[in-house]
Parts: sequence; structure tokens; C-alpha cells
Amino acid sequence: MLFNSASFAIFLPIVFAVYWLLAQKNLLYQNVFLLACSYYFYACWDWRFLFLLMFSTALDYVSGIKMEEAKNENHRKLWFYASILINVGFLGFFKYFNFFADSFQSVLRGFGIESDMWVLQIILPVGISFYTFHGLSYVIDIYKRKIVAERNIVSYSLFVSYFPLLVAGPIERATHLLPQIKRKRHFNYNQAIDGLYQILWGLFKKVVIADSCALYANEIFDSYPTMNSFSLLLGAVYFAFQIYGDFSGYSDIALGVSKLFGIDLLRNFNYPYFSRDIAEFWRRWHISLSSWFKDYLYIPLGGSRGSLYKKIRNTFIIFLVSGFWHGANWTFVIWGAINALYFLPLLLRDKNRNHLDIVAREKKWPTVREFAMMVVTFAMTIFAWIFFRAPTIHDAIQYIKGLSRFSFGIQYLAIQRYNIELILLILAFILVEWSSRRYEHPVHGRFKIAKVLLIITGILMFGVYSAPSDFIYFQF
Repeated sequence: MLFNSASFAIFLPIVFAVYWLLAQKNLLYQNVFLLACSYYFYACWDWRFLFLLMFSTALDYVSGIKMEEAKNENHRKLWFYASILINVGFLGFFKYFNFFADSFQSVLRGFGIESDMWVLQIILPVGISFYTFHGLSYVIDIYKRKIVAERNIVSYSLFVSYFPLLVAGPIERATHLLPQIKRKRHFNYNQAIDGLYQILWGLFKKVVIADSCALYANEIFDSYPTMNSFSLLLGAVYFAFQIYGDFSGYSDIALGVSKLFGIDLLRNFNYPYFSRDIAEFWRRWHISLSSWFKDYLYIPLGGSRGSLYKKIRNTFIIFLVSGFWHGANWTFVIWGAINALYFLPLLLRDKNRNHLDIVAREKKWPTVREFAMMVVTFAMTIFAWIFFRAPTIHDAIQYIKGLSRFSFGIQYLAIQRYNIELILLILAFILVEWSSRRYEHPVHGRFKIAKVLLIITGILMFGVYSAPSDFIYFQF
């Protein structure tokens, strides 16, 4: 069930109405109903994988209690490592089995050995990377005695399976979400209205910005050998806005939907394309994943402390793992390595935390220096996105070679759904985001009704409706 589908437009109001009617009963009824709706939401993708979600939930629930009740450290470690290995094992099998089988076969061919490897046609369960990380953080926090184990199976199951964040995040922490699930919630009109505004803006990002850019980006990347440099540059820019509009649009809808139920989720995007260096970009892009890797991988490895070797090692580990988390393809690993190379000079010069506040917070426009820094950072990000989007490393390299030919012209813009209008639409989108960078979404302050009407008009006029399209991060 897609957020941008008619079925979800029917599902959400029904769930919302019943949920708040049950609030007159008690919290348990509310949570049980929300859990049932979450399981139904997930089963709409593929009901068979619902049992995998339930197994993962039960495993971490029991492991948390057993670790807390363990009479000695060996028993605690046994339950901890069992939970970690089983969770990572399932994730690795479904996501990476064929990747490693194909890679091993390629290595053998390099030595002149032909083999007929057993490759399975494995379907990737939607959301497995996200709900697995929910469970892992919960188990790790209990093992480190940062939190206590949750005894209420309904509360814990809802924490893992809460439908607004189930299939594409944000990746929540037990310390943030579980307390909200366990306390009684009262309807807050202002919070609900703000949630509707955020849902609307998320839909605009998805069906107008992301899906329109996808029409161009897909065709350009699929036909890159025939494209001139200008068209290839536009293709890379279009993909940058496609993935941003798609994923941040999903996150906005998820946060907005959750506000309807009186629950606040972690913010996942904070205007990343206005970043002044790559370190700031990663503090503003997919924030829940970046912070997860920082807390559970980077800092335990030693972070930025220690010798020069350890700083370099830890930087590459976190970015390579982040790249590999995104998918079973060497292109994602290269994308992670490129970002590590971007980040390393800032870390070594102790400038990786120079820009902690939003750019030009108290000013209308950035300085010339700030603007130049944002342009350079955006250009670096676009270059890395080429590897993220290309199907193979060879395709990415050939795409970049095409960019270096410096051949110009408007060959491509004249043959699509609309041409110059999309560029103007992106520029207008950038200006709206810039003017709203101090807030979570553009519908704030005065003239809210006018802003809502403009957004709705934009969705109706420029939205892509040929068929509800999947969100990019469903594949991860």
C-alpha cells in the first residue's frame, strides 16, 4: 500500500477515526488496533513476509527480557549475540545472498575457473533494513544497560511495526518512540492540522518533484551513450532532486501521518542541499540512518579519537557500510567510498563540525561565500549520485566520461512531457525550501490557506498520475 495511492487515501481516514474513538476506551485498545492496522498495511505488500516481521519482533522481545534476567554475563552475551547474528543473518540472506554468489563467481572466472553457482530468486522483504535496525538498536541499548527491556509485547511490537515508518523509516529508537507508545494520547487539533500540512507537502515532493524528475532521469541514464554533456548534467541534477523529493517526501508523509495519531517521529531530512560542506550534508540527509551508524558503529570503533590510521579507518568503515546498507551492488560501495573521501579532509582538519546551524538563519540570503560553498557541496553530491543511480560501475564511469566531452545543446529537453517548465518548477521548489529552511515544512506562519491552495494546485497541474510509483527507498 503506497502513501500516494487511492487505497491509502481510504485506509488512513478509517484508521484515524477508529483510533480516536478507541481513545475513549483505554490505551491498550488503541495500541492493539494500531498494531493490527500496521500488520495489515505490511501484509498488503506480501503477507508471507509478515511472519518474518513477527519472528524478528518476537526474537528481540524475548532476547531483551532474557538479557535483563540473565544470572551471569555469559548468559547475557549468549542472548545478545544470538539476537544480533539471527537478525543480521536474515538481513544478509535476503539482501545479499545473490550478490555474494555472483561476486564469488566473477572472482573464479578471473582465475579461469568456470562454475555453476546456485543462485536463488530471492524477493527482498520490503522494509527489512529498517525494522531490523529498530530491533538491533533496542537489543544493543539493553545490552549496554541504557534502557530496560519492554515487558508489554503489544507496546514493543508496535514500536517495531508502526506503519508510518515500517517500510522506509525513519529509523526510530526505543528511547524516543516507546515512551510515546506507552503513555495515553489525547487528540491535539493543532498537531493533527500540522500533520495534514506536512502530508500535503510530502505528496507534492513525491508526485510533482520526484516523479517528474524521474521521467527525465530514467530516460537519460538509460540512454546516456546518445546524450550530450548538457543532457547528462541535467540527468544527474534531475536524479538528485528525484531521490531527494522521493525520500524526503516519504519521510514528510510518515511524520505527518504519525502526528495524526499524536506520535512524533524523528526528523529525517533538514534541507540537505543547503549544506556548506559534506559533513553538514550528512547531518541533514537521512538523519536517522546517519545517527544510527554514528552511535552504533562509528563511536564504538573509536570515532574521531585515536591515531590518524584509526580516524581514516573509522571514516571509511562507516561510509562503506552505509553504502552497502543501501543495496547489493558495488555501485553503492563506491558511492560510500566517494563520500568518505569527501568527508576525510574535514575530519583531519577538525572542520567536520563547523556548520551546525542552518545557513543564513537570521538573513534573507546567503553570503557569496556561503552560496559558493553550497554550490560546490551540491556538485560533489551530484557526482556521487551518479554511482548511486547507475546500474554498474562501468555505466557510471562511461556516464562521467560523457560529461567530460563538453558537448552542449538542448537535444533532450524538447522531447519530453514538458521541458523548460520542469527546470522552472525545480527553481521554484528551491526558493520555497529556502524560505522555509527554519521550519519543518513550508506551511507555517501567515497565509496558510493560500499556501495550501498553491500546493494543491501544483499537485493537480504538475503531478504524475500514470500509476502510483514506488518510493525509491523501498528497495533498500
